[in-house]
Amino acid sequence: MSSPASASVEERAQEEMARLDAYRSQLNAMLSQLQMLQSSRMDHERAQRSLDGIERAEAGREFLIPLGGETYVRGTVQRGTPVLIGIGSGVTVELPREQVVETLAQRITRIDSATRELEGQIRTFEDRIQWLSQRLEALARGEPVPPGSADSDVGGD
Repeated sequence: MSSPASASVEERAQEEMARLDAYRSQLNAMLSQLQMLQSSRMDHERAQRSLDGIERAEAGREFLIPLGGETYVRGTVQRGTPVLIGIGSGVTVELPREQVVETLAQRITRIDSATRELEGQIRTFEDRIQWLSQRLEALARGEPVPPGSADSDVGGD
């Protein structure tokens, strides 16, 4: 039969392992969100560059217009022509080019802000995971484990 002290260490280790698994799952979800933000930023920058290229092109110049899936159509773009932009929920509106450029810049600013915030949260979870891993290693070696929690020791929420 195991002693009460060893049962307590085993229970603590199981609790810490469960918390570690939860943190790792949350970290993976955040990393997926970060990838989506980075992809969205690249799309918005590509749209900005395309609009700038069209604005600088000579009148009547032919362009390849991407449709998706590596499919294109030939067309010409006239200066001053309104631009279609998605505003969410599958809704697209037609706006003057200048307003679309401004909207794209605002979106990139918001994406950058969300990215910085998410990167901070990721660092916090990485710290928590490291702290819990060290704590579990100490438990496994039978060493004393510092009191506290990953939340309080790494400046958590």
